[in-house]
This record gives sequence, C-alpha cells and structure tokens, in this order.
Amino acid sequence: MSALRLGPLLRYTDGSSATVWVETSGPCTAEVRCADGAGGTARSFQIAGHHYALVPVTGLTAGTTTTYEVLLDGARVWPLPGSPFPPSAIHSPGREDDFNVAFGSCRWASPPAGGDDPVGPDALDALATRLAADPEGERPHVLLLLGDQVYADETSDSTQRWLAGRRDVKEGPGSGVADYEEYTHLYYESWLDPRIRWLLSTVPSFMIFDDHDVIDDWNTSAAWLTDMRATDWWQERLLSGLMSYWVHQHLGNLSLDELAADPVYKAVGEAPDGTDVLRGFAARADDDATAARWSYRRDFGRVRLVMVDSRAARVLAEDERAMLDPSEEAWLREQVLDTPGAYDHLLIGTSLPWLLPHLVHDAEGWNAALCGGERGARWARFGEKVRRAADLEHWSAFPESFAGLAELIAEAGSGQEAPATVCVLSGDVHHAYIAEPSWPGPGPDARVVQLVCSPVHNSVPLSMRLAFRIGWSAMARGLGRGLARHGRLADPPVGWRKTGGPWFGNQLMTLTLRGRSARLRLEHAKAREGTGPRLTTLLDSELAP
Repeated sequence: MSALRLGPLLRYTDGSSATVWVETSGPCTAEVRCADGAGGTARSFQIAGHHYALVPVTGLTAGTTTTYEVLLDGARVWPLPGSPFPPSAIHSPGREDDFNVAFGSCRWASPPAGGDDPVGPDALDALATRLAADPEGERPHVLLLLGDQVYADETSDSTQRWLAGRRDVKEGPGSGVADYEEYTHLYYESWLDPRIRWLLSTVPSFMIFDDHDVIDDWNTSAAWLTDMRATDWWQERLLSGLMSYWVHQHLGNLSLDELAADPVYKAVGEAPDGTDVLRGFAARADDDATAARWSYRRDFGRVRLVMVDSRAARVLAEDERAMLDPSEEAWLREQVLDTPGAYDHLLIGTSLPWLLPHLVHDAEGWNAALCGGERGARWARFGEKVRRAADLEHWSAFPESFAGLAELIAEAGSGQEAPATVCVLSGDVHHAYIAEPSWPGPGPDARVVQLVCSPVHNSVPLSMRLAFRIGWSAMARGLGRGLARHGRLADPPVGWRKTGGPWFGNQLMTLTLRGRSARLRLEHAKAREGTGPRLTTLLDSELAP
C-alpha cells in the first residue's frame, strides 16, 4: 500500500474547484474527500523514481469552508494520526468577502524542532502557529511565494552531509545540488516541517521561481550562461531544476482547464514513467525561452494577479537584452489589459523588484550600458565582472524592459475604468520597503505602489543593510546620477520615492482587498518560548480608501 511522502499542498483554488498536490511512496489512486461532499481523484504519475498526484477537487461552493482528508487507494493518510493541528480545510471566499493576499520570498528551510536557528524564526512557521491557534480567525485566502522556495546552491549543513554520503562534493557543483534526486531532498527538508506542512495543506499557494531555485544570479548575462554551459555539471543541474520546479511548484499554479490543455501534463500522466517526457520538455525550455511559459494569471473575483517569470524568459544577447522575450512581453500586456474594467486591483508578481533604491537603479543602468559597449571593449569587460560580483541583474539592468513595464502600468492604471490600485509585488533583496512612482505630466488614475517583502526566513549582512539604507539617500542619488552620466543613460520614464522602510527581519506582507479599498500590513516573526514563533505588526496602513 502506498504511503504519503510529502504534502498535501492545497494549490489552485477558484471558489468552485481546487487542486491538491501529493507525493506518494508508490503508484496509486489519490483521493481528496471533503466534508461537504466535494472531492476528486487522480492517478499518480512517476518522475525519476518518485510518484506524484495532482488531485482535482470539484463541487466546492463559494463563500463556504469545508474540511478534507486524503486517501491513497482508499486508505486515509491525511490528517496524520495524532496531529496537533486543526483539520485541513478549503476556504472559498464569497464575492463580497475581504480578500487577503499574503506574500514574501526567500525561505531557507527551518532547522528541525529544537535546533538552533541562526537566522531567527520563520515567518511561515509563525503564520502557521497563529492560524492553528485560531482556525476561525482572519487568514490569507492566498499565499504568494515570490521565489527562492528552495536554495539549490546554499544548502544546509545536514543536506551537505547527506550529499557527501552519495557523491564526492569536491567535484562538480560541490555542496550545491546536482540532480533531480537531490532537488527532491530540498523539498523534503523544507516542506516536511510540521507547521509548514499543515499551513500549505490549508492555505492555497501560488509560486514562481527566482535564481536560487536553480543557482545564484541565474541568467545574469549571455557571458555568464556561456561560462556555466562550459562546466560538466550545469546541464544536469538546470534540467533537474526545471523538472523539479514543474513537479513541485508549477503544476499547482494551473487551473483545471489549463491542466487539461497542457500536452506535457497529459503525456507525463499517460506514460508509465514520465521522466523522459519531462526531461525533454525541460531541455526545450532551456534551449528556447518561448517553448515554456512559467508566467500565469489568476482572477480572484475583482482582483487580478499576473505572475511574471523574470528569470527564464530573459533575452541575454547584449544587443537585444530584455527581461522578457517578445512573446512573453506580448502575453503580459494581453493579461494586464484584457477586459478593461474587469478588476478593481491589479497585482503584478515579479520576484525581482521593479523600483530599487536610486543608487542601485542607476548603477544597474550604468553597468548595462558598459556591458553593451557604450564606453568600449575594455569597459565592457570590466562591466561584466562588476555585474556578476554585485548581482546587477534586476529590472533596472534591462532599461528598455524597465521602461516598458512603466508604460504598461500607466496604461493599465489610467482611464475611467482604471483599477483602484496597481501593486507590484516582489522579493529577492532580503528586506522590505514601499516605493511609489510618479510620471511626468498626468499620471495613472490608480494608486501605483511597489511592495517588496523579503525574506520569509533568511538573513542579510550588516554591510548590505547599511547599503540599502544609504541607497535611498540624497548623497546616493547624486552618486547614481554621476554613474548615469558616465554611462550616457537617458532619464528613466518615471521618478519614485520610498514611502516605507527599509525593514529587516523575517517577514510577510498582507494585502486586504474589499471592493476598491486596500490595506497593507507588514508583520515580523518573533520568537516565543513554548508556543512557537508569532507575528508582530510593524505597519498597518491604507493604500486605497
């Protein structure tokens, strides 16, 4: 009889349907059975010796809550025997309810219970503690995880010991993961944490990758990619990263209709072993960014989320450099502008911040100009070294893409049918802040904000904390303008100012949306003896009345 190895994870939800993801010990039929009679079944599929199922749950009723259990071949495997947590439930908000969206990025796995945590309490652990203590209280309707769900290149001490037991860590990627099996170990380490496991079983989650899901500064530049492809381990690391992301994260982002229309999902499900099918897809995605679309759109009543792939969709050739390839850019524009007046709030999720401290923005633009040959070949070589050393590869390192996103946001936020807010949700930079853009002349009618929340569970050195604080100062802006002049940069199409932060620590932001009103809350994780970590509120402010 098959056992439950990992999960369940409550993933896609839309009020009437949902999906629940599980990993099992062998081939089986997985079933989700809800207390109100809703439910569904799915046959498991196999990848690299592992067995998974994504169970479609239908028959849900908006505005209701129903508990559920998971069965494998008819035997109940969830909830776990003796679980201290409340029953896992699917909450389907009604159209008139508040809609709560919690988000953050960058999460190292928490150490085992009782172990020392050098980076402090995990914000997701703290959220789970609060929800478990008050199951009927306020909860996120959606949890957005904006990148670095696992760290393939910065593994824990226990993972490094496990890696050393299966291969020579002095070779190849060293203490980073090398193949699909090692990626699965990262997900076990992260998602078997009891609080996290329960949280992800009862709060719907949507995810997107960032660099550490594969490797630090993934797709920084064409020269970087050439160097990586020259190694004897990169190809296996990348293909395994894309395969494991597809299985563990991407599938759960898709609706039932999208899954039914996905040829890769169909082929994997029909094959006795889907490994070669999925590996072939990953290879095509690596060779041609247009072969896969990792971005997606979700509509939650009058709230629209467009999650943007800002890693794998890049164009890296210096003379064509762009954050999004043309087909991805056209897709983004279509999703944002589709059916004017259809939403009151537009959320654009991108792992990398659009608006950065002014010094960082100007340094990235200057560096892009140098690497593009604006000051000659010698400066270009210098620029490439600086780009890799200083991680200069955010939206501002792709000036035309930065300007294109500014133009799209202005268009989406203008006119009689404009939404109340346009919020760009990002992570990556291991601190939190709020920035607000301003356009020359009449700007958008919507309130536009860049909301950055990171990390969920990680750290940032003191030197970087100082740099991020200084980066917003008048002195830093002057230095940035000097770099911009040296790089012969045009002025950016928008100005912006920091209106909140920077805040440091393990944290989550939550948007509460009701009608055309919006509130933002920032909470930090704090240690608490005996009862688990707790979340404390640092900011609670109105974005739209």
